[in-house]
Amino acid sequence: MSVKPYDVSVDVKPAYLAEQSDPSNHHFVFAYTVTIKNNGSIPAKLLARHWIITDGDGETQEVIGEGVVGETPHIQPGENFRYTSGTMMKTPIGTMHGSYQMLADDGVNFDAEIPSFSLTVPQMLH
Repeated sequence: MSVKPYDVSVDVKPAYLAEQSDPSNHHFVFAYTVTIKNNGSIPAKLLARHWIITDGDGETQEVIGEGVVGETPHIQPGENFRYTSGTMMKTPIGTMHGSYQMLADDGVNFDAEIPSFSLTVPQMLH
């Protein structure tokens, strides 16, 4: 089985930040740690991000911008880049997904899909 030249995988681990949230005012804060791995055969640079965030009421916000956390990482084959960021929602549950625009060292632009993941406040005990 040959290695594809443009193959970047994305893994996301979300976490609810109770200490920064204020549920009584519909303010729910989540962090997410993203690992971007270059499984391909060509080094690639992350140029931009496109996130789609949907809260429990179905309201959607899009986040489009250059790089991630102020960086445009250049990821070698077999290596990964990890960062943590966050978002705020008005509901205790929602989802995020999107893509990263990548530029391979051979000049080819491609997208690395960010699979959908849930943002959920852990069950409260009464």
